[in-house]
Amino acid sequence: MDASAEELPLRGAESRPPTPRLLRRARALAQLMRLDRPIGIWLLLWPTLWALWVASAGHPPRRLLAIFTAGTVVMRSAGCIINDLADRNIDPHVRRTRTRPLAARLVSPYEALVLVGVLLLVALLLALRLNALSLELAFVGAALTVTYPLLKRFFPLPQLYLGLCFGWAVPMAFAATLGQVPRAGWLILLATVLWAGIYDTEYAMVDRDDDLRVGVQSTAILFGDLDRLLIGGMQAMMLLALILLGRTLRFDPWYYCGLAAGALLFAWQQWLIRDRDRAGCFAAFQNNAYFGVAVFVGILLEYATGH
Repeated sequence: MDASAEELPLRGAESRPPTPRLLRRARALAQLMRLDRPIGIWLLLWPTLWALWVASAGHPPRRLLAIFTAGTVVMRSAGCIINDLADRNIDPHVRRTRTRPLAARLVSPYEALVLVGVLLLVALLLALRLNALSLELAFVGAALTVTYPLLKRFFPLPQLYLGLCFGWAVPMAFAATLGQVPRAGWLILLATVLWAGIYDTEYAMVDRDDDLRVGVQSTAILFGDLDRLLIGGMQAMMLLALILLGRTLRFDPWYYCGLAAGALLFAWQQWLIRDRDRAGCFAAFQNNAYFGVAVFVGILLEYATGH
């Protein structure tokens, strides 16, 4: 059949479902935003929920829950696109990233820029519904998100900078709820930065060989053979930060039960990365979503039982 025939209008076409081409485009854009891989959304959302519950003493306003949940999805999607734009000439040479829409040329850089612009506009509209301090912090968070893909080219600890990007909703949540960021807010942010260092190092261990070849910095490369030991050190420091949070807020045993469950999950991650194989390291990275659940359940039960 003549290829041009595909462009001819067909009777009743307007009532038919979207064409496969449109579906492919929509799927590519969804993949560009990583909507098919929600693990990143959960890793951003859990510290935000910790902060909202603590700042509101267990009773977060529904309006703030909706704004921060939507903001998490939007900013994570925007950050992924910005990262892929910066890496579009590197990702084709990395086994795990060569099928990303920009790397595979399924989406053009112009289309990606338009989409990230729309997402940042939505994020701004959400931030405008918060108070002045939260709005100021939102601009700082946007700057962190935009600069991260450039920083990882030369900064040997990009995972910790990523932790600031992923955790910046924490001080914003306290500012939106209380009009200030108390000590508890900064402790949760510290824990979140350490947590990003943990799970993103595990993630980087999957790509260590490819990153060495293309010249991308990561803690997995910096730590070398000490990677498991230093991940363990960050796990211990994160648990210590969360223990200090509990002492600051005078939490009862329910919270510490959540931390104990989290400590067991950290031990399981150490077992998964023991051989440093790709599958085990990736499984350890994904396991962090359950750590976020464990801490959140501890906080939830703390307030639900009358803290």
